[in-house]
Amino acid sequence: MINKEGVFYAKILLFGEYSIMCDSMALTVPYTHFRGELSFINEDKYTDLKFAEDSNQSLRDFLVNLERLKSQNDLLFDLDLTGLRKDIEAGMYFESSIPQGFGVGSSGALVAAIYEAYALDRITQGDHLSRQDFNMLKRIFAQMESFFHGVSSGMDPLNSYIRNPLLIKPDHHIESVGIPREFSKDGGIFLINTGKPGKTGPLVSLFFDQCKQESFKKLILEEMIPFTNRSIEAIIKGEFKEFFLNLKLLSKFLLSNLKPMIPAAFLDIWKLGIDSGTYYLKLCGSGGGGFLLGFAEDLEKAKLLLLTQNVEIIPVSKFH
Repeated sequence: MINKEGVFYAKILLFGEYSIMCDSMALTVPYTHFRGELSFINEDKYTDLKFAEDSNQSLRDFLVNLERLKSQNDLLFDLDLTGLRKDIEAGMYFESSIPQGFGVGSSGALVAAIYEAYALDRITQGDHLSRQDFNMLKRIFAQMESFFHGVSSGMDPLNSYIRNPLLIKPDHHIESVGIPREFSKDGGIFLINTGKPGKTGPLVSLFFDQCKQESFKKLILEEMIPFTNRSIEAIIKGEFKEFFLNLKLLSKFLLSNLKPMIPAAFLDIWKLGIDSGTYYLKLCGSGGGGFLLGFAEDLEKAKLLLLTQNVEIIPVSKFH
């Protein structure tokens, strides 16, 4: 059996959901609270057997897709399909605490794990990665993950594989970046659990259909993308006021124009944050359920206000 020691983390796409498909910037960070690793059924691990069996079946289906790509000479990289099949038949599955359908990269972590364990002549992680390496990995991961979502940017598995915050620029240049910690004394980032998973495929298809309308595509290009790019630039530079100014505009845009992606039960809670200026919500992944992503200038104040709405937050990171 192939040695599989790697642990792969969830990810949070801080900025760039949907707009990255129209060439905006994007910023994604690893979320170490959730993680996954390749394992084997009956390997003295105390886990949910039904979950492990379902995961093993999902890997079998994934393997069929990879074998089809290989037979058509469409697979973008060389993969040890024989070894992968052998391990799957021996009961391999993806042991994961990453919730599925919640926008934090469950399939991305799985794809990264398969690539690390079975890719031949793989591009290894590290500071040595060139622009060409990043772009090639992104293409490979997009092809692999498209099996799970119908379409993929490749960013979720790339973030899980690299294990560092990643900035994606409009010219497709990808680089590891740092986010200043001394950004806001009391502020921070949090998640809200909507209580149900979302379905990425149908929502992405809806977005692409809407983009065929000239008026909607104009809104994306002239409003959503600038708000997104300015938010990213401000958080990387540590420009506190500029960040929250553009974040508010982005949150309002999403509420007005991507309402189908926001669970109906959270529309008023989303609006409350904007109206009060206490917190600003955005999508975490494709939306429709899963987690919502929130930012606050005062995390404790946001927590107390949301408790009045019977909503508890999950702190992700404090800015200081």
